[in-house]
Amino acid sequence: MKTVDDYNFKDKKALIRVDFNVPLDDEGNVTDSTRIEAAKPTIIKVLEDGGSVVLMTHLGRPKNKEAKFSLQQIVPKVSEIMGVEIKFVNDCVGDVATNEAKNLKPGEILLLENLRYHKEETEGDSGFAKQLSQLGDIYVNDAFGTAHRAHASTTVVAKYFEEKCFGYLLKQEIDSLNKVLKSAEKPVTAIIGGAKVSSKITVLENILDKVDHLIIGGGMAFTFIKAQGGKIGSSLVEDDKQELALEILKKAAKKGVEVHLPVDTIIADSFSEMANKDVCPIDDIPDGWMGLDAGPKSIALFSEVILKSKTILWNGPIGVFEMEAFAEGTMKIGEAIGKATSNGAFSLVGGGDSVAAVKKFNLEDEVSYVSTGGGAMLEMLEGKSLPGIKAISEA
Repeated sequence: MKTVDDYNFKDKKALIRVDFNVPLDDEGNVTDSTRIEAAKPTIIKVLEDGGSVVLMTHLGRPKNKEAKFSLQQIVPKVSEIMGVEIKFVNDCVGDVATNEAKNLKPGEILLLENLRYHKEETEGDSGFAKQLSQLGDIYVNDAFGTAHRAHASTTVVAKYFEEKCFGYLLKQEIDSLNKVLKSAEKPVTAIIGGAKVSSKITVLENILDKVDHLIIGGGMAFTFIKAQGGKIGSSLVEDDKQELALEILKKAAKKGVEVHLPVDTIIADSFSEMANKDVCPIDDIPDGWMGLDAGPKSIALFSEVILKSKTILWNGPIGVFEMEAFAEGTMKIGEAIGKATSNGAFSLVGGGDSVAAVKKFNLEDEVSYVSTGGGAMLEMLEGKSLPGIKAISEA
């Protein structure tokens, strides 16, 4: 696996695909700069070698050249983080972009306008990819968040380069996932939460071969509980996935994987912060009430499993943590993972909601690694090979 460490970028131009798809407020200010900071080590390595950098990324899903998706808005934040005044060009291909890239001097950084202003980007168009390829000497992919997309800038562009490699961030993501999937120290525990079983089916099936314990939490747990004959009131459920839930439990038993479902739940009489609350067994929820968080017994049970683990994967929250009233379960699970990590376990957190939870409860420094790519991480957990990774590793 070639990385930026395998190259000396002196007098070379690195064309780097980053993932600066960051949240902005109404004034166009960056509200969370994690992804920009994550790409910094790769960019600085090129500059310190005496090279220059052309950055390409997308922002949002523009229908046309909508100003609210212009990357010009993030220039001040990127300049501040890199400690270098960033140059910006209002297109990513064409004469203006080509000339700006050509005139770039060592130590300089050029940010191209939003790739998705061109539909050819998401279509994986070869001609568009070839135009992009003319802006640099070495192609560096450091965008894990889009590694599962066969887009022009993430995959197709690589074929026009003799010299191509991974940035530090992408390598770290791959290494962390492989640590869980291929060389994990046992016991291995996966905590899979979130609203729906349907979005995690392939993940659940694929990781059964790799884990010793599977904790199932969040809204998806109710499908399993109902499938086993439990009363779940008006809790979230996917009735058409009950059969599948039983199938997963059966497969787990066959492979010797211990599945841990919640035993109690915090119930509410409406989906609201102001709702009346109570605690009850998860398989005996009264009509008109819904489970919105793990109960104290479930938290204790899950925490005990986590604290005995040597490798932990967390994808998906345990309750509706966005509401203060139902955040306890997710917070306590995060804290247990932090404690296990300080005792020597390796913990990987990924998926938009889990990452948001880790940030909300200030647990980022308590876990081993927080993944920057939700969809890409899920696809790797499903056992798929990601086109953005394949384009470089199989070169």
